[in-house]
Order: sequence, then structure tokens, then C-alpha cells
Amino acid sequence: MSGQTDVGHARPEEGVAAFDAAPADELRPRLHACLGVDRWVEEVLRGRPYADREALLGAADLAARELDDTELASALAGHPRIGERASAPEHDAARSAKEQSGVDTNDAEVARALRAGNAAYEERFDRVFLIRAAGRSAAEILAELRRRLDNDDDAERAETVDQLRQIALLRLEGLL
Repeated sequence: MSGQTDVGHARPEEGVAAFDAAPADELRPRLHACLGVDRWVEEVLRGRPYADREALLGAADLAARELDDTELASALAGHPRIGERASAPEHDAARSAKEQSGVDTNDAEVARALRAGNAAYEERFDRVFLIRAAGRSAAEILAELRRRLDNDDDAERAETVDQLRQIALLRLEGLL
């Protein structure tokens, strides 16, 4: 297995080397699952070969810091609402469920609060609420949702882009 180039199954020490060696056509869908922005995918691919994990993550981080409106919409399309199951073909159901594992949708109060918060957010900002859910409890997510409802449009857009960036980096690390 030491010559393995399957990025999804490489040992940690082989991660960047396998990433660099993998054909671009095989990496594109995997990168798109990290962040559904074609420009970002191509920038990350163009940076190959990477000296190490930090160089790859740094390039991916930098490329994800600014998203235009079309890129933001594309990236958000890949995410279900917090507290809901992935329902669209572009949602990565298994990954979303894992990332949202701290949200107990069997708790009726949590589910009600998330539905109400999601509806208020979508009414206010005309897009789905997005947060890096991995490692956060339902209470933390709800608190952030409520806090962010007070943001103005520019501040909330910036927070949404930052959350997408954080998710992309976590997912990319998972590929390595």
C-alpha cells in the first residue's frame, strides 16, 4: 500500500504526496465536495505540488477567503439546513450527518428552535444559515444562529464565507 495514490484512503504521511500525484479529474469532485466553488477547486489544483500539508491547507484557506455572490450561492447549495437531513442531490448526506452529529434532532425543543431560527434567518438574509457544526453542540449552534440574526447584511455575508472556509478546510483535511 505504500505506493497508494487514492487520496481518500492514504495514510497521513502520504496525504499530500497522494494528493499531488492524483489525477486532477479524480480530485475535482472530491474538492468540490469540500467547497462547491469551481474557482477554488481549480486554484487548489493549480498549486500542486505542495511542499507539505501546511502549504496545501494554506493555499486552500487563502483561496476560500473571498467568494463572489455566484460562488457563495454555489457553495451554500451543497449544504442542508442545520438540523435537517440532506435532501438535495448536491448535499453530501453522510458528511453533513457526521458534521451535524452534535445536533440532536430527536429533541423536540431543539428541532423546534432550529426550524424557527432557520426560518427567521432565511427571511432576514434570503439564504440558508450555515455554520461549521463539527465539534459544536446544538446549544452552541442555536446561540450562534440567534447572535447572527442581529448582524447587518455585510457582516453576515462575511461570517457565512468564513464558515464555508472553515468547513472546506476541515473537509480537505479529511481527504488527506
